[in-house]
Amino acid sequence: MQKIILSQSLNRDLTAAISECGHDNLFILTDEKTAQACLPVIQRYRCLRNARHITVPQGDTNKDLQSLTTIWQYLSENGATRHSLLINLGGGMITDLGGFAAATFKRGIDIINIPTTLLAMVDASVGGKTGINFNGLKNEVGAFCDARYVLLSTTFLKTLDSENLRSGYAEMLKHGLISTTERWAELVNYNLAQPDLAQLQHMVGQSVAVKQDIVAQDPHEHGIRKALNLGHTIGHAFESYAMQQGRPILHGYAVAYGIICELYLSAVKTAFPTDRMRQTVNFIRENYGQMNITCDDYPALLDLMRHDKKNTAGTINFTLLADIGDIRINQTATEEEIKEALDFYREG
Repeated sequence: MQKIILSQSLNRDLTAAISECGHDNLFILTDEKTAQACLPVIQRYRCLRNARHITVPQGDTNKDLQSLTTIWQYLSENGATRHSLLINLGGGMITDLGGFAAATFKRGIDIINIPTTLLAMVDASVGGKTGINFNGLKNEVGAFCDARYVLLSTTFLKTLDSENLRSGYAEMLKHGLISTTERWAELVNYNLAQPDLAQLQHMVGQSVAVKQDIVAQDPHEHGIRKALNLGHTIGHAFESYAMQQGRPILHGYAVAYGIICELYLSAVKTAFPTDRMRQTVNFIRENYGQMNITCDDYPALLDLMRHDKKNTAGTINFTLLADIGDIRINQTATEEEIKEALDFYREG
């Protein structure tokens, strides 16, 4: 079970985490952006004085076989053994990619995740899912592999632009929807345009606790962990389609758009309260804008949904809600119902 630390002193907590992970060689993985913006924050720490640094190109389109091979090759050529330790310093792309590289190199080496984006803090770095995009599909190849430690420090949120802050917040909104009315209400009333970072740190802790509790109950997604897929069946289709069109969108924006569609399905199929649906949808519309799609895009989006890993025997599976925290996994919808949800997304 990974240890998650809401860090008040990153130097102290990282030193302790590294000492707990007995290792011979130490490596830090970043992308080009976090090498510039985030590595300088920790590079001076005494515990990292012998660390070697691996950099890959930034952006989710580089979460691919080529970047994975780059990491394997560097580890192989620089003395890494099965007793080595990899620190993933970056957003979800780095924790996904680095986690998968570590899970497969020498059949598995230890990982410490230091997420630097809000999205990675509340989602990608926690729960042990790792992977790469393959054949035009999001996270098509991967493995479950828990980091030994996840160190959450809101120091890095000061380096984030508004779009990346919103991207991570969409996963927090999802955690609110699958937990309690109080958490959901705080999230839909938070001022994302002028974020209070002290309040946000408190909310990050709550959000991670929601995910951690669900993952502990169902580490390999056979049951209740599917709650975390709310917004993701349609959201991943939006994300993959945008990537195929050469106009990629951030993961959290795709999830936010997916939440609109899947709350509509929840209202229609599992009686989710329409007032709460409207309040959530209005919050998303105000803060995330809209991805322009037409009816002509529906067949491609439906085809991407059919490729979703959560499906069984070709049936598109959804996680829906009967109310805040009242989770209904393994729900299905007809093509017509999905098209209606896409109409609702476009027209409101």
